[in-house]
Amino acid sequence: MQTLLLALAGLAFLMIVLEDVIHINKAKTTLFLGTLAWLLLFLFPPAGTDSHWIQEKLDENILEIASLWLFLMAAMTFVAFLNHQGLIETLIYKVLPKQLSERKLMFLVAGFAFFFSSLSDNITATLISIALVLSLKLDAKKTVRFAVLVVFAVNSGGVALITGDVTTLMIFMQDKVAIDDLLWLSLPALASVMLLAGMLSLSLKGEVTISPSPRRDDKVGMMIALIFLLTIISTIVLNVIASIPPLLTFLFGLSIMFLVGRICYKDDKRENLLDYIRVIEFDTLLFFLGILLLVGMLKEIGVLDSLVHIYEVLPTTGANFVMGLLSSLVDNVPLTAALLKSDIGMDAASWLTLTYAVGVGGSLLVIGSAAGIVAMSKVEAITFISFMRYSGIILIAYSVGFAGSYLVGHTLH
Repeated sequence: MQTLLLALAGLAFLMIVLEDVIHINKAKTTLFLGTLAWLLLFLFPPAGTDSHWIQEKLDENILEIASLWLFLMAAMTFVAFLNHQGLIETLIYKVLPKQLSERKLMFLVAGFAFFFSSLSDNITATLISIALVLSLKLDAKKTVRFAVLVVFAVNSGGVALITGDVTTLMIFMQDKVAIDDLLWLSLPALASVMLLAGMLSLSLKGEVTISPSPRRDDKVGMMIALIFLLTIISTIVLNVIASIPPLLTFLFGLSIMFLVGRICYKDDKRENLLDYIRVIEFDTLLFFLGILLLVGMLKEIGVLDSLVHIYEVLPTTGANFVMGLLSSLVDNVPLTAALLKSDIGMDAASWLTLTYAVGVGGSLLVIGSAAGIVAMSKVEAITFISFMRYSGIILIAYSVGFAGSYLVGHTLH
C-alpha cells in the first residue's frame, strides 16, 4: 500500500509537469489523486492503525489546509478589489519614473518583493508583487522572468524574520536559533536575490515606459487600501505580542472591508464587495488542497521522517543543502517538523544554514513554495516547464545564499 501511495504522489507530480501536454488542469489531477490517497488509507490502514487514527490525522491535515485556504481567500479578495480600483498601478506610477531600463526595473522589483515579504506574509507579498509586474504589461517571456525573480525574492525576504516564514518560526520556537542571529541571515539572502536579478537582467536591453491608465476617483478605495495595510501590520504585531493566528486577523480585516463597502456603497448597486470573492482564483485553492492532501499523506505514512536519514549519509552542511533542494518537492513545513522531531544534533551555525535552506530552496520549482503556486495562478505564461527553464540560475543564487548563511553562522559562532 505504501508503494501504491508513493506512486500516486509521483503520478500527481508527473501530471503537473505534463499539464501543457495532457491539457488537464493541475487542480483537477492533484485534487483527484490527493483525495484518492486518503480514501485508500481509510480502506487499507497501515499496520497497527485503524480508521480512528486515520480520522485524527486527516482532521489535523484538514485544519492546516483550511487555515491556508481561508487566509488565501481573504488576501486574494483584498488584492482583487485593489486591482479593480487600479490602486496598485497608481502606487507604482507615483514611485517609479516615467521611463527606465528593464534592467533597472528588474533590480527595483527584486528589492520591492524582498523587503515587502519581510513586512508581510509570503502569499500577500507575492500577490502584490505579481500585480505590480502584470501592471507593467511586458511580453510573456519577460513577465515570466520577473515572476521567477519575485518568487525567489519573496521566499528570501521572509527567511530572516520569525514573522516572515513559518519554518523560521518553527526553528526559533525550538530554541535552535536566536533572533539576532536570524537577522544576519538577511545579508546573504539579499545578496542572492540581487545576484539572481543580475543574471536574469543580462539579456534585457529594452526600456519600459510607465503610462498611467485612467482610474476611478474613489475615496472608498483608498480607505480599503488603508484597511489592507493596517491588516498586514496588525497581523505581524498581534502574532508577535499575543500569538494570534494571521488567519484570524486577516478575516477580521476582510469583515471590516465588507462592512465599509456596505455602508459607503449602499446607494450604488454596481458595487458589492462580496462579489470580489467570486473573482479570486479558486483553481489555485483547489490545487493547494490537492497538493497538501498528498503531502499530508506522505507525512502520515512516514516518508518525510525517512528523509532525516540523509544526515546519517552526508555531512551536516551537505545534508542541510540537500534539504533545501528537497523542499522544492515536499512542503517545507512538514519537512522541517520531521527534522525538529528527530532531534538531530546540530550547532547553532548549522541550524542557521538549515533555516535558509528550507526557507529558500522551494524556489527551485514553481510548485515548491506558496509563492510559486500563487505566481503560477496569476501569470498565464508560467507553467512547470517554463519556470523550470530558470532552475539552473536559481540554483546558483540559492547556492550563493546558502554559502553566505554558512559564513554568517560560523562568523557568529
